[in-house]
Amino acid sequence: MHPQEIERALQRILPGVQKPGRYTGGELNQIVKDWKSVDLSVALIFPDLYDLGMSNLGLAILYDILNRETDILAERVYAPWPDMEAAMRQSGLPLYSLETKHPVSAFDILGISLPYETLYTNTLNLIDLAGIPLFAAKRQRDDPVMIAGGHAALNPEPMAAFFDAFVIGEGEEAILEIARCVQSWKASGHSREELHLELAKIWGVYVPSLYQVHYMEDGTVSRVEPLHKDAPFPILKRIVGKMPKPTTRFIVPFIDVTHNRIPIEIMRGCTRGCRFCQAGMITRPVRERPIAEVIDAIQEATRITGIDEIGLLSLSSSDYTQILPLVRAVNERFGEQQIKISLPSLRIETVSVELMDLLHGHSSRSGFTLAPEAATERMREIINKPVDTELLLETVREIYSRGWHTIKLYFMIGHPSETLEDVQAIAKLCKTILAEGRKIMGKRAKVNAGVSTFIPKPHTPFQWTPCDTTEQIVMKQNLLKQELRGKGLKLNWNEPAETMLESWLSRGDRRMSKAIYLAWKNGAKFDAWHEHFDFNLWLQAFEDAELDPEFYSHRERPIDETLPWDHIDAAVKKQFLTEDYLLSQQGKTRVDCRERCFACGILPKYAALRRGNPGVGWQCPEVRSPAHTSLESPSLEGTKQDGD
Repeated sequence: MHPQEIERALQRILPGVQKPGRYTGGELNQIVKDWKSVDLSVALIFPDLYDLGMSNLGLAILYDILNRETDILAERVYAPWPDMEAAMRQSGLPLYSLETKHPVSAFDILGISLPYETLYTNTLNLIDLAGIPLFAAKRQRDDPVMIAGGHAALNPEPMAAFFDAFVIGEGEEAILEIARCVQSWKASGHSREELHLELAKIWGVYVPSLYQVHYMEDGTVSRVEPLHKDAPFPILKRIVGKMPKPTTRFIVPFIDVTHNRIPIEIMRGCTRGCRFCQAGMITRPVRERPIAEVIDAIQEATRITGIDEIGLLSLSSSDYTQILPLVRAVNERFGEQQIKISLPSLRIETVSVELMDLLHGHSSRSGFTLAPEAATERMREIINKPVDTELLLETVREIYSRGWHTIKLYFMIGHPSETLEDVQAIAKLCKTILAEGRKIMGKRAKVNAGVSTFIPKPHTPFQWTPCDTTEQIVMKQNLLKQELRGKGLKLNWNEPAETMLESWLSRGDRRMSKAIYLAWKNGAKFDAWHEHFDFNLWLQAFEDAELDPEFYSHRERPIDETLPWDHIDAAVKKQFLTEDYLLSQQGKTRVDCRERCFACGILPKYAALRRGNPGVGWQCPEVRSPAHTSLESPSLEGTKQDGD
């Protein structure tokens, strides 16, 4: 369908759907290029609503990078809400881009972001709406090249059947290399199979068709076999040596979106080593952006967009070594402009009184968020988040005394070795914190507890552990619902069925592609949305695919088992993860990596990158860094042991 035909169809359709602004394009700062003036077109797809996708920093960065190239264009695509999808299918309207209304099938590359696993059926739905064959093996030379990236791509196997390639790790440099590779392939006339071989030569790109998975009789993975001599094995995560210049030309949405603020990434990676945290493991090493660069980015972004709220983003904003000078600099430069500054991720042990005072005037003072994750010190040592309870109470007293009336606390249930007493302690701690708040500000004090269920994720020290069963989750949630009642207390939780689905998808192997396909075919989509999630569709899909979901979620995996994602090298050694897992079983913690290096594997790889040689063996026996003083094998030195 021609773009003009799509425009005419939209004029008929949009008056009858919710929030037409999701589907029109035309926003301030969008980039529109003449298709005849470029050699390559890229559709950047976020497989969920515009309202969520417009807040995604990753896609905004790629949009900026690609459109800086004079011979490449990039346009945006989001998932239509069911009312819009129904109207599109009824009218024969294909999935299209917002900028120029070209059908998605006309693009050379589809770059699809997969930040979380519950987007899988939406992804298939978008491919189908675009009129493109769902399975990579069935696509012809003229079909778009489909590339996926994002945190969920660190276990690409469940979606392996549907993509030509996955970007493992950071995409700022890889996206341009992929674009140039596809551009050359288009001009060459070579086959799609030859393109796959060329893509596999790019550092960090995994091409599933070049590998075969073998299984044991018990259903576990035996081995993954490369099918071509040029297929890398393992596939090493892409690491960007230096954080690129911040994106500042953000598109200003027509409607309210999830985070209507300017996101500025101040730090990438984390050194804390929380054993449940996949992001903390797969985004290493830590790289910090200079203060001057952050200030300049805020200045430019506010001028270009007119948005007056800034999110200073990282996995732990208060671990940014220059956080106090940064906030002081923001106050000095923008104090008269009444710009709001948010630090979305603050650690309890690094939330200083001075930082709270510096944030004064940049926050609404309505809520302050902390994430203890567990309520007993025993559990915090198991998960390697050793926060002293008294320190937590001192922190909340300081927060309440500075005018914040609501403290939001994030916990997890289902951690390894958790007991009902540990769950009960969550309720007790929340009540204790509320009591501290009432001493300071009376009945205005509130505590909101968000309690999610732990899911063991790939590439973490807990990747071998089982997920709680539905019965265990319900029992623990019922205990909390009973205990966390009354004025000033609020409890939020995840539905057990949603936890089960995420545990299956995140820990799955290549055979799960069939279950995902069958679930979508039977109507599954928007699985991350309560009102659309249908657990029974998934149970039926697993049955039809002859897969046992409990095999993926509730089975403790032996240390020596070949995991479905073992051929994906996240640059943290499996030996390190194994040692950390065993330490957790002894209740021992590791100190912050900034205090002592435990040879997780990232430093020699990062050092080789900085020398400009990210290939050959990644050997660097003499790495030294101000934040890391040793690359020797870990010992008990630097760990907290029972009785210390």
